[in-house]
Amino acid sequence: MAGLMHGKRGLVMGVANERSIAWGIAQALAAEGAELAFSYQGEAFGKRVEPLAASVGSDLLLDVDVSDDASMDAAFAALKERWGTMDFLVHAIAFSDKAELTGHFRDTSRANFARSLDISCYSFIDAGRRAAELMPNGGCLLTMTFQGSNKVTPFYNVMGVAKAALESSVRYLANDLGPEGIRVNAISPGPMKTLAGAAIGGARKTYRHTETNAPLRTNATLDSVGGAAVFLASDYGAHTTGEIVHVDGGYHVMGLPQVDNL
Repeated sequence: MAGLMHGKRGLVMGVANERSIAWGIAQALAAEGAELAFSYQGEAFGKRVEPLAASVGSDLLLDVDVSDDASMDAAFAALKERWGTMDFLVHAIAFSDKAELTGHFRDTSRANFARSLDISCYSFIDAGRRAAELMPNGGCLLTMTFQGSNKVTPFYNVMGVAKAALESSVRYLANDLGPEGIRVNAISPGPMKTLAGAAIGGARKTYRHTETNAPLRTNATLDSVGGAAVFLASDYGAHTTGEIVHVDGGYHVMGLPQVDNL
């Protein structure tokens, strides 16, 4: 099945280091022949991303602040100048003030609510609209979500609301862009040992809990999430859109823990 992404080009947003979900997806796409560009924010992240990008043959790195229109304009102008068109976008960006993920949801500040929704949800809408303008032959928009979007998850707080908005945006974008042959989906892994995941309070307990109670008794890996992304971005995903694809060992189907853990 090698070469599923041969001839396809796309932007990966959100690689922080080699343990990032976005990096697992990038590796899987590159292994199937995709040509990649990467975005990062700030010099520190740029230094981390550059060697990773080079390892998959990419020299197209863009310093992007997704909350700044001028920065987004410049990034997609650079993509258009370099490639002309593109085939997929991977969006793995989220943010909330860590201090507001440890207390009560009711104490969410107005400022952090607005910033969390802007970066974690609106940035996908904004990037997706810009990417779609470079997809005259159709394509794929892909983002990352989490089960805290529809079930109360300790320490997730406003991020749960942001992910719920993100999932709704997936459905609305899928309908908007479907006539143009552009598919829009989200992947929902369970807890993973990433830089972002470590910012969530109780991360280790949550990881152990889902691993011991998921039907497959295992959490997702970068390889499994990457494989799901390849399916969605490749021609095999030609008729899959508006979906939230769970890659969580089946944990999302459980109503209670396994009987031995009750």
